[in-house]
Amino acid sequence: MNNLIKSLAATQAGYGLTILRIIAGITFAAHGAQKLFGWFGGYGLAGVAQWMESIGLAPGYLMALLAGSAEFFGGLALIVGLLARPAAAVLAVTMLVAIVTVHLANGFFMSNNGYEFALALLAISLAVMIEGAGKLSLDRRIAS
Repeated sequence: MNNLIKSLAATQAGYGLTILRIIAGITFAAHGAQKLFGWFGGYGLAGVAQWMESIGLAPGYLMALLAGSAEFFGGLALIVGLLARPAAAVLAVTMLVAIVTVHLANGFFMSNNGYEFALALLAISLAVMIEGAGKLSLDRRIAS
């Protein structure tokens, strides 16, 4: 089990990926807080659940809880760099679902609710998943 944790935590990535990971983590955590708690002008679980049901993601409450939890807790994991690879994998799937179910039909640009922003977050998530958390992370401390 120790070797599994160390291999998940290992990273050769530098400071550049660390910056991307932290900024993406803040962004994900804030969006998750909107969904789960209604913070930052969000609608909270009840509002997000109702919206998810309306676009065909049912059961809405469970989907809102899953998406909000992935974003909030995955974002926190990215911020501190703890189990960043698994968190990034979950966040990548979350962004893929968001792109396909919500944004793709609206085209590329964010101004039309397109997939531009979700694609950028997907790319950062994939980079963290492949490269690891980077120099300033709890993962790096665990792996050494």
